[in-house]
Order: sequence, then C-alpha cells, then structure tokens
Amino acid sequence: MLSPSDVHQVDALSASNYALEQRKYIAIASSLFETGVTVDIEIPMIAVVGVQSAGKSSLIEAMSGITLPRAGGTCTRCPTYCRLKYTASPWNCRVSLMWTKGPRDEDVPTVIERFGDDIESKEDVTERIRRAQRAILNRSTSLKTFLEGDDEDPDTSEVTFSKNCVYLEISGSDVPDLSFVDLPGIIATSIEGVPGEIQLIRDLVTEYVSRPSCIILLTISCETELHNQGSYEIARLVDPKGERTIGVLTKPDRISAGDEDTWVAILRNQNATWRLENGWFSVKSPNTREIKEGMTHEQAREEEERFFLRTAPWCDLSVSARGNLGSKALADRCSMVLSAFMAQRLPEIELVIQKSLQTTEEHLRELPTEPSQDPVGEVYNLISRFSMQLTRYLEGTPEPDGLLQTIRPYQDAFKTAIRGTAPNFQARDRSLSLLATVSASYAQRTRRAITRELPDHYPFIITQEFVRELIQDWDTPTFKLFDEIEAILSSKIKTFIHLEFAQYPNLQAQAMMIVTDHIAALSDLSKEHLHWLIDVEKRPRTLNDHYYRDYRDKFLAWYKSQRPEYNNLALLDSLKAYDPAAGEGAEQQDTIGVVLSCFNKLGINGLRPTDLAKVLPTDPREAAIAIMASVRAYFQVAYKRFVDNVTIAIDEKLILGLNRYQVLESNLRTKLGVGSSDGYEKCSRYLQEDRMIAKYREDMRNKRDRLTKAKRELMKLRM
Repeated sequence: MLSPSDVHQVDALSASNYALEQRKYIAIASSLFETGVTVDIEIPMIAVVGVQSAGKSSLIEAMSGITLPRAGGTCTRCPTYCRLKYTASPWNCRVSLMWTKGPRDEDVPTVIERFGDDIESKEDVTERIRRAQRAILNRSTSLKTFLEGDDEDPDTSEVTFSKNCVYLEISGSDVPDLSFVDLPGIIATSIEGVPGEIQLIRDLVTEYVSRPSCIILLTISCETELHNQGSYEIARLVDPKGERTIGVLTKPDRISAGDEDTWVAILRNQNATWRLENGWFSVKSPNTREIKEGMTHEQAREEEERFFLRTAPWCDLSVSARGNLGSKALADRCSMVLSAFMAQRLPEIELVIQKSLQTTEEHLRELPTEPSQDPVGEVYNLISRFSMQLTRYLEGTPEPDGLLQTIRPYQDAFKTAIRGTAPNFQARDRSLSLLATVSASYAQRTRRAITRELPDHYPFIITQEFVRELIQDWDTPTFKLFDEIEAILSSKIKTFIHLEFAQYPNLQAQAMMIVTDHIAALSDLSKEHLHWLIDVEKRPRTLNDHYYRDYRDKFLAWYKSQRPEYNNLALLDSLKAYDPAAGEGAEQQDTIGVVLSCFNKLGINGLRPTDLAKVLPTDPREAAIAIMASVRAYFQVAYKRFVDNVTIAIDEKLILGLNRYQVLESNLRTKLGVGSSDGYEKCSRYLQEDRMIAKYREDMRNKRDRLTKAKRELMKLRM
C-alpha cells in the first residue's frame, strides 16, 4: 500500500508527465503553423476573436505577460501569432514577420523574417510590435526603416490591411505552454474611412474560425449585452453547438447594476442559449489608468486574484465555478483543449500530409517540362521535333480525324462534281432535242470551219472548241476543293502547332505566323499549277488510244441506236449473223436469203448480207453524231485524268510540300532568329511559359515545400 508521501510523488509525476504531453502537442501545432501548411490542411489552433474594445488585447497581455500597442492605428491592421513556451531560462521575446501572402493577396512560400534582436525586457515589446505592424503594411520598404526610424505611423501605407502576421515567440519560467492567433477586432465603423474595411475584417475572422480545427477563444465584454457583440454572432454561426468555443468574459468590474445574475449564469454555463462545451471563463485586466501608472504583469495578476476573491458576485461562487476565474485558469484550459485537439487530430493530419504530398508530386509530374536553361538549344530542338511530327502527320496517320481522313469526303465530292459536267447528248430528232439544237450547232460550226478540206472531212478545231467549253465548267469545283483543303490544312496545322508549342505561348504565336505565311506562299504556287492543269485539258490529247477508241465506239453506237430510222442496228446484227448454210429457219433469215436471191436474178451478184444495210437512208446528222461521240469519249478519258491530277497536285504542292526537304523547319529557324546574334534573347522570350502554367507550377512547388517541411517537423517531434 502506498504511503501519503508516495501518493503525492505519484500525483506530481503524473502531473509532470501530463504537462510534458501538453507541451509536446502544442509544440507540434506551433511548428506546423510555422511551415505555412495551414494553407493546405487543417491544423488545430486557437483564434482570439472579439469586437473592438472588448478587452481582447488585455486578455492576451494577461496570458502572455506582454503589453500590446494601444494606439488606434496599425494595431488592428494585421493578425498577431503568439507562441508561448515554458522554459527554465530567463524571459525572452523574439519578434518576426511571417509572410504568407503576396502583394496581390496570393499564397506565397511561408517566410519568417526576424525583426530585430531578441528582447529581454517586457517593457520593450510594445514598441517593437508597433514597428513590426508598420513593416507588415509596407512590404516594399526596407525593414530597417521601421526598425530603426522614428516610432511614428507613416502618412500613408502601401496597404491598409494585411493577412500577413506579426509572429511573437515568448518563452520563460512564468510563461504557459500555449499558441494562438490574435485576429483584428470586429468593428462597426470603418477606421479612417477606409471603404470595405468592416467587411474585410469580418471575412478574415470568419475565414479563420470557419475551419473545423480552429478553437475559438471568444472575448465578450461584460459592459455590453452579449447578443449585441458581433463576435458572438460569428462564433454561433460557425460553431452552433459550441463544441469548439471557449468563452471569456472581460471587464467583470464594469457590469451594470442588476445584470450580475445574467453574467454569473453564463459563467456557470447554466444558460442554455449561451452554453459552451468548453465552458466560460472570466479575467480581470488592468484598466487604462493602471496601465499608465505602470502596473506590472505580476501586480496585475495579484490584483485579478484579489478582485475575484473579494468582489461580489464572483466571491460568492462555488469552488468549482471559481475554477473558471482568472487568467491562469483560462490559459490552462486553452492549453488542455488545444493539446487534446491536436492529439486527436494528429494521426489524421499525418495521413492528410502524406496523401497531399503524393497528389502534389503527381500534379507536378503531369506539368510540361520546365523551360531549359539553354533557350537556343531548346528552341532548336522544339523546331526539329515539330518538323518531324509534322512530316509524319502530313504523310498520314490512322486516326479517324486525321488530315487525310478529313479531306477525303471533299475529294469524293469534287470527283462527283467534275463527272457531273459530262455532256448529256441525246440523238433523237425532236423539236427540243439536243440533236435539233446542239447538233445543229455542231453542223453550223463544222461548215464554218471548213477551209480546204475534202468533202465529209471536218477540222479538229470543232472538237477542240466543244472540249474547251466543257473544261470551263471545271474551274469552280477545282478551286472549291482547293479552298476547302487549304482551310482544313490551316485549321489542322493551327491545332498541331497549339499542341506542340502549348507550353510556350510566345513561341506558339511566332510559329503560327511563320507557318501561316508559308502556307499562303504554297497556296499561290499550288493555284498556279491548278490553272495550268485546267489550261492543259483545254487541248484534247491522249496517248491512251485504246481507251479513247473503245469509249468512242460505244458512244457512237449508243447515239446511232437512238436513230433507228437511219441506223437499224437490230437489222445490221441480223445481216451479220446470216448464214446460208444453216438452212431454213427463222423468218428474218429466210427473208434475207430471198432478198439476196432477187438481186442475183437482177444480175447484181456478189452481194454480202451486210451490203443490204446500204439501202437505208443516210443520216443527215451523221457528222454531228461522230463529233458528239468523240467529245463524249474524250470527256471520259479526260475527267478521270483531271480528277487524279488535281488531287495529286494539291497533295504534292500544298500538303506534302509544306515541309518537303524540311523547308518549313529551315524557314522557322531563320525567321525565328535562332542563329542570329541576339538569338539567346529571342529564344528566352519565346520560352516564357504561359503565366497560368508557370503560376500553377510555382503554387504546386510551394505546396510541396510546405508539406515536406510539415512532414519533417512531425518526424522530428516524434523522435
């Protein structure tokens, strides 16, 4: 069985171990805050909030042992982060500036910048904080100006408010283990008439206390009704159940007569409306007169203790209720809640840091390669790679939306359009037939064109004129196809350039202009060649004799078949098929035999069966029909040749010609000035990244740095 002295030693040891645990978790929270990782993940912290003149500054002074600036200027213009640490060493205070935001309120790598030497006298802290706050509001001005210059506010500041912090590290034997951020007091009227400042401060306070990991140290003045204080309204909004709020009643010596019971009920946590899970506390701080008279921190704590022991209604409270009175009780509760919250959240924080770090690394790997330190070599390589990929693309790729796949439907439509210009000759002799009009025109031209030719011989120029008329209809579909392909090529190449140079908008823009000019020059040359192809087709010629003659015979037979009164093809076939050795048979064969026999009786001997066709009347349009057959046959030869030539010419001159012999690659290098005397400067400008990509890379790197520091701090503190 343990003796009373043993029990006392065990209790002392247990309390000591508990204090060490509290200290460890508070140190972890403070170390993580210093890394700036609170931008990325939730870290438990205490935020001191209250309306202006609620005694917030006095509360902080009571817990930290320092005196904050009381002037109405800069003291409310930026947050102040306090890290209190118990040590056996003499009291010490280090003032730093914690930069987490840039000039445009953007997140930047957290930098903690020392602001002067460490302070060993509490009386010197107030002025140093005031100077530090001025430096926060005037970032571009040398720190030395505010550290060593006159202790006066400048006429104007670069900003009227900042989210960057004054960072205080206070240690000593009379300092509790605690860390918190003091937020600007919520105001009802704008200070110095700065527009939007009221909402700006409310937004900042709300931003901090809305985080589920934030412990709200709610400062309420007893000289004003609780529901009229805006800080309580915000706390209730973000923490409606009061689970992470610690209430502090300040100025208990200024309670209006008759209101004592209301405030006592709140302190006892008996009022259901104002009930908080972590309870209410009350502190008594020196008034303005006492501060001016130089009351020390120790004297203030003694006076606080006397006040609660001797002043009603506080002195009449139960022992348990009196446990919530005084700055020390409040500091102990804050330390306990913060350390417990940190211990509870630590495994989750470690997991979140690890996962966030992995995700951030993945995002960085997905980004394009960072611009090279050798801009000339990098641009040279980019152009070479672009040229190689472009050549492959122009040769054809298997993708359904490839260049050649996109062009093919337009080529098919072009072929159909050219084939649609074929002359639709009809040989029947009607009043409105082509034979009565067009073939009559053929006959007229034929007669006019005759010079010294023999009878029934017609000049070739007649056929050539009609061919020329047909070819004139090919201009429109030919250049329509060219314009369509040029537009497709330009659009595809534009997309191609955008993808290849997406990381470098300056290079992309320059390359786009050069390639556009190059395509325009090729287009002019290609159009000249297309005009030449059309002109060539206006002179009928072909070495494909068999193909031409075969079509000419077919069309001639077809036209003649439409005029049976002059060209009885069925009869001609029967005459050709007549065989006297076959004997009697079909009626028509017998008739042919009889007719030949009659000619023999008349003394006309030696007739062949096919000679009988000569007794048919001569076709007066025979010459026109022959020319029509020639024109139609030539069209059949020419249009197929022309369709092939045009599509091949566009492909060779415009598409494949775009980078034939790497001419575009050479053109890009020359016009971009890669090898010029100022090539380095030009290439450096070309390789300036898109601002969004560069900003995103910088943000991801900053985040990675914060998370890495946080991970390192956790590992260090766990050792």
